[in-house]
Amino acid sequence: MPDNKSENTKLSIAPSVFAVENTYHIMVSISYPSLVFVRVGDEEYFDESNGIMRSQSSVHRVIVPMSELDKAGKYTVFVRPIIERKPYFTETESLRAYEYKFYPVPDGEIRAYHIADAHNHIDGPVKAAQTFGDIDFLILNGDVIDHSGDPSKFENIYIICSELTGGMKPVIFSRGNHDLRGNYAEKFADYTPNSNGNTYYTFRLGRLWGIVLDCGEDKTDDHPEYGYTVACHRFRKRQTEFLKKIICEKDKEYEADGIDTRLVICHNPFTCIAKPPFNIEQEIYSQWAELLREYIKPDLMICGHFHDTAVWKPGGKEDTLGHPCNIVVGSDIDFDSGNFTGCGYIFGKESTEILFTDNNGNVSKPIRVI
Repeated sequence: MPDNKSENTKLSIAPSVFAVENTYHIMVSISYPSLVFVRVGDEEYFDESNGIMRSQSSVHRVIVPMSELDKAGKYTVFVRPIIERKPYFTETESLRAYEYKFYPVPDGEIRAYHIADAHNHIDGPVKAAQTFGDIDFLILNGDVIDHSGDPSKFENIYIICSELTGGMKPVIFSRGNHDLRGNYAEKFADYTPNSNGNTYYTFRLGRLWGIVLDCGEDKTDDHPEYGYTVACHRFRKRQTEFLKKIICEKDKEYEADGIDTRLVICHNPFTCIAKPPFNIEQEIYSQWAELLREYIKPDLMICGHFHDTAVWKPGGKEDTLGHPCNIVVGSDIDFDSGNFTGCGYIFGKESTEILFTDNNGNVSKPIRVI
C-alpha cells in the first residue's frame, strides 16, 4: 500500500500527458532512481522494458490507451524510490501515490497554445501562454531547449508542461533542429514522446486529427557545423513513405469518423525555402507538400523555427514549394530580454481564431481562418 503521507499529494513537476497515435505517453520527471507505474481505472501500466521495471532514467514513460484515460478522467502515478538496486533483494522505500484529474479535449470549441523556440527559457513562454488563458491542450513545437548536450535540460520541457497543464491536459510534442545537437541528441526520443522510437507520428484529440513531421536539421548532412553527426536525408525519405502509409490508411486516420479538423505540426515550415545554406531537400519537401495538399488536405500547419509571428497563405511570397494550407509561424524570442511571443488557437467547428500573445500581457488582434 502507498505511504499515507504521500497519498493524493503532487509531484514537484507534474506528469506530462503526450498524445501519440491512439495512446497517451504519461511521462514523469523524477530526480532520484525510482520504479514508476500508473493506474487508470482498474488497470495498471508500467514503465518497463521486456518485463524489467526501469529505474535508471530521470524521465519515466508509461503508455496508456487514450480511450481509457479519456473515459476515466483521472489517473494515479505510483513511485517507489530505490535505495539500492541489487541482483538479489533490492532495497526500496515505501510506495508513493499521486493522483491527477485529466480533461480530454471537449467536443465544441477547443483552445490550444503553441510554444516553439523557447531555447531553454521558461518564464517568458509560460507567461505568454498564461496571457492567452485556459487551454485544452498544449503544443510544444521544437527547440524548447537550446541543445541536447546536457541531459538536465530535458527537465525544462517538463517544467513548462507542468506549469501550463498541471498533468491534467494533453500535450503535442515535436522535435526541432537544435534538439539534434549535443551528446544526448541520440537519446532525445528516450526523454520525449515518440512512436516506436520515431519522432514523427499521428495523433487524435477528439474531433482534431494531426500529424507530427520532423525535418531534422536545417542544413545538409555534410555541413561542417554538425561534424558528421547527422544523417537526416534518409530520415526524411522514411517520412515520405510514412505519409504514403497514412494516406493508404486514411479511413482510420484523417478520414475517421468524427474528424472535422486536420493539423500538421512541424517545427520547420518546409515549404518556405530560405537562402543558402538552408535551401535543402527541395525535392523531398515538394513531395511532402504534394501528398499533404492532394490527399490529406490539412486545415492548418503550425510551425516555429523562423522566430516570427505570421500567417502565411498559399501563393504568398513565402510559398516556395506549394503550401498545403495556411501556415502559422507562431513563436518569437528576444534572447537579450527573454521576452517571448507564442500563439493561441481557438478551434471552432467552422473556423479557427489565431492570437499572438507575449509575456508582457500583449494580445494581437485575432486572425480568423476558415
